[in-house]
Amino acid sequence: MSRRDGVAVLKANMKNPFSSSTEEKAGTTASFRTVSRQFWFMSKAFFASERRRQAYWFLIVLLTLALSVGGIQVVMSYVARDFMTAIAQKDEPAYWQSLWWYIGTFCLAVPIGVYYRWTEERLALLWREWMAKHLIKRYFNNRAYYRLRGSASIDNPDQRISEDVRNFTVSSLSFFLIVLNATVTVVVFVGVLWAISEILVGVLVLYALVGTGLSILIGRRLVGLNYSQYQKEADFRYSLVRVRDNAESIAFYRGEKRERRDLAGRLGAAVSNMLSIIGWNRNLAFFVNSYNYAALVVPVVIVAPLFMRGEVEFGVVTQSAGAFAQVLAGASLIITQFERLSAYLAGVQRLGGLWDDLDDFDAEDERAALKGTQDVDDDSLTVNLDTLTVLTPDGSKTLVNDLSFELRRNQSLLIMGASGTGKSSVLRTIAGLWSIGAGTLERPPWRDVMFLPQRPYMIDGNLRDQLLYPYSDKPLSDDKILAVVDKVNLAEMLERVDKDLDRVMDWINVLSIGEQQRVAFARLFLRNPKFAFLDEATSALDEDNQERLYQLLKEARIGFISVGHRTTLTKYHDRILQLDRSGSWKITESGATAG
Repeated sequence: MSRRDGVAVLKANMKNPFSSSTEEKAGTTASFRTVSRQFWFMSKAFFASERRRQAYWFLIVLLTLALSVGGIQVVMSYVARDFMTAIAQKDEPAYWQSLWWYIGTFCLAVPIGVYYRWTEERLALLWREWMAKHLIKRYFNNRAYYRLRGSASIDNPDQRISEDVRNFTVSSLSFFLIVLNATVTVVVFVGVLWAISEILVGVLVLYALVGTGLSILIGRRLVGLNYSQYQKEADFRYSLVRVRDNAESIAFYRGEKRERRDLAGRLGAAVSNMLSIIGWNRNLAFFVNSYNYAALVVPVVIVAPLFMRGEVEFGVVTQSAGAFAQVLAGASLIITQFERLSAYLAGVQRLGGLWDDLDDFDAEDERAALKGTQDVDDDSLTVNLDTLTVLTPDGSKTLVNDLSFELRRNQSLLIMGASGTGKSSVLRTIAGLWSIGAGTLERPPWRDVMFLPQRPYMIDGNLRDQLLYPYSDKPLSDDKILAVVDKVNLAEMLERVDKDLDRVMDWINVLSIGEQQRVAFARLFLRNPKFAFLDEATSALDEDNQERLYQLLKEARIGFISVGHRTTLTKYHDRILQLDRSGSWKITESGATAG
């Protein structure tokens, strides 16, 4: 944002605030290149973050333990070979010697395996903690949480930040270690197989390549199905939360049958999609199980004739079977892990989509931060709209054409008009929630303004935090807080909690809508901004309380813009902005004094 006359200037443009660069990918499967790019950027951010030293330490330890596990597996294959040979040859001294070697490798393998798993889980948890905090921070930057509500490409961001982050970090490390172990295994055990039979290595390579191609052909639809499953499960869970949050309204409407039908529909969609996943998993399992069972026979078929001709010992037969299985598992990762891999790629796609959309908002947040650091002359603070055109979020309808007015501190304006004429939309534009349209808007810095919605937001916490929201750490004495509460006629609320500001209650159900609106005004007077914007903020109040609160606004010398329907509001404002459905408008003097 630029600056002019010490006041923030917003240049509105024709960009849809609810669109995103990833919108065209909504509900579809992104290309492997796109998913790879998203994975790379999300992973790189963690290993370049402030937690990078701890992350690299865990990673180095994990790599060391992974290589150790691979080395022990090789040693154990040779020990097992000698053990089985001693049994076949009835060589008792060799049998006991091999047994002690076997026990020794077990004693070494157990602690390495335990700490290998522990280090993997610790690194995954560290990654999840950092990534969730990072996304939460970006989620609130520049009100991205609000703007994402209308995004066609990003459904259920709450699930992506909670479940998808957990799945991404855990599965990323899991697959990384699987690939690492597979690489080590293939490199080491191929040498073992080559020493036994060159033909065995050739058969293994051909077997793995054909099997991988067939598994991809059979199971490729699982990625898209798993992506859809994430979305449908999240939609079902969100519907349950919505019923809980709107229980009273549903009860008044007797809407149980409709809500039950909607929930059953969402559950049905999730179940239907899951049935498709189960069906394709079944098809894939037919192939994978056949592939794995056949792999048990192939090395024996090739090496057993060598044993029977006396060219190798019996232990070599069992060693070849074990080595073949190890190498084949490493070379056939896509086959053995396809079900998990398809779900993982769907999760990366969902999380990457959120990451990409939040990238679009970060630049705007930087500009907002720059605005907040500059000094502003209080005497020049104004709200100034110059030929501002307000459109609906999708840009399909013009609500207000070329709106122009200037409001100085200690002045007031009432916005009136029929429903749908854009009254609240003007406030959303001033608040920066909508940035679509054309024209110029000047407004004070955010620290000098406050918006009061029709239905105030009630937080979880004690009464003090409720009244000081969102600046709960603001140093205000209890006496000042209690005095403001008394001024807005909330004495009965204080009686209910015995004037204990540390009392925690279910405020949204304890307080009536009228009391909640008075709590919002208490927040306003405790913060004491230069300007207030009220979106039907007294709609649930009787006229006496409404008059009292507006009088307190004037006494506090706070400039304010109100949206309302009641004609009784006109006497509390200096000017009236009347909006028309055609997009036209007019401003008249109300006759009220600024007081």
